[in-house]
Amino acid sequence: MIDSKEIKNITKLTPNKADFFKASSKNHSGKERFSKICESIEESIKRSGLKDGMTISFHHAFRGGDKVLNVVMDIIAKMGFKDLTLASSSLASVHDPLIEHIKNGVVTQIYTSGLRSKLGEAISKGLMEKPVQVHSHGGRVHLVKSGELNIDVAFIGVPVIDRFGNATGYKGRSKCGSLGYAMTDARYAKYVVAISESLEEYPSFPASITQDQVDSIVLVDEVGDPSQIGEGATRMTTNPKELLLARRAARVIVNSGLFKNGYSLQTGTGGASLATTIFLSEKMEEENITASFGLGGITGTMVYMLKRGQIKTLLDVQSFDEFAAKSLGENLNHIEISANQYANPSSKGAAIKQLDVVVLSALEIDINFNVNVLTGSKGILRGASGGHCDTAAEAKLSIIVAPLTRGRIPTIVNRVNTIITPGNTVDVVVTDQGVAVNPKNIELKQRLKKAGITVVEIEDLYKKAIKICGKPKPINYSDKVVATIRYRDGSVLDVVKALA
Repeated sequence: MIDSKEIKNITKLTPNKADFFKASSKNHSGKERFSKICESIEESIKRSGLKDGMTISFHHAFRGGDKVLNVVMDIIAKMGFKDLTLASSSLASVHDPLIEHIKNGVVTQIYTSGLRSKLGEAISKGLMEKPVQVHSHGGRVHLVKSGELNIDVAFIGVPVIDRFGNATGYKGRSKCGSLGYAMTDARYAKYVVAISESLEEYPSFPASITQDQVDSIVLVDEVGDPSQIGEGATRMTTNPKELLLARRAARVIVNSGLFKNGYSLQTGTGGASLATTIFLSEKMEEENITASFGLGGITGTMVYMLKRGQIKTLLDVQSFDEFAAKSLGENLNHIEISANQYANPSSKGAAIKQLDVVVLSALEIDINFNVNVLTGSKGILRGASGGHCDTAAEAKLSIIVAPLTRGRIPTIVNRVNTIITPGNTVDVVVTDQGVAVNPKNIELKQRLKKAGITVVEIEDLYKKAIKICGKPKPINYSDKVVATIRYRDGSVLDVVKALA
């Protein structure tokens, strides 16, 4: 026990408040403490030791609302850097200004999950000398951990941070939700620059990116527009055909043999696949079924099911709307996970290895069940590999939903333009003209027929699509490879050639 005299002596040794705060910028030796906060992005780049030929990275939690990458790249260009490898977890239409940085030699190599808009078109026409390396979300972590993708400087946009680097995405004005993809960069990059619009008091916890991972901090007016996170592929559909597909996909799940208490699910991007959760929710309520967890990019529909007790836990690698971003900060059963925990094939514990059902979209499917989600009917880069091949490979039941035709363009084709997901990992293709089951799944095919679901051969779907649309004219390609498609284990799955 400490007696009262000892307490008085201890009190005498304690400086008063004014003296304490006056000295707080110095350590016990009287030296000024090093501050991580930089006055500008330029200062943070100088501190990082960035040199020509190095690799820089960004994440895509804000998707189409990102306001970090273009600003940083403009500054890097003005500072005179050349021959950089850009490793962004994905690229959206907002990143079209990269075209000029490629033309000027600032960026000479790209690793990414997705390419779209004018940037995708320019690269499809041969803009770059080196082929873009297109990877899946899980495959990106694998490439980083294997040492092929060696990140020198990572620029991580975060809504909220404290002065020592503890940052999160589910607080502040510009909530983006999960920073699951940025976690890889924060862990493995040699130097990490955190860019934020809001400085909180230290220590700010819980933190998605922690103080021991961050080298420097820059405060800016805005890091992103969260209203643009759900643009395009993450919209909720009102299209009657897509709603028909969603109902049909839900029926396949219900009659698959997996639809029981404790099953797990993921619904990918695309109107029909997202709407499937609504119809599953109705059926789960009807049959009093509760799912163990929902996985992946989390939407408001999944949050709705969590709040109703229809899903026990959400494992969130990327929040796809404001409802998911808000829920992540409020619900203890809504859990943020890294891309490594999500889908890395070489991870000790990727959640997709516990996944029962995944519902995914497609641009094209061929008669061998191969799926293309990257290049459009004209051969132009306009999509993303994402977690498509990751989840299809590991889920017990992988379902692809797509209309038989889009306008006068067939969706079921003889051979897809670009293989992103190999056919041997696809179980079912759901179209408005019937459901095709991979021949390897004899028992599943029998189950669906018994349930009264219209099951057809995929070759018959192809014939019907061609009858409606006619055979598409072959795309004229040159010999130049503009993109190399990397499978989740790093192997080369396919290539994309330049348009002739």
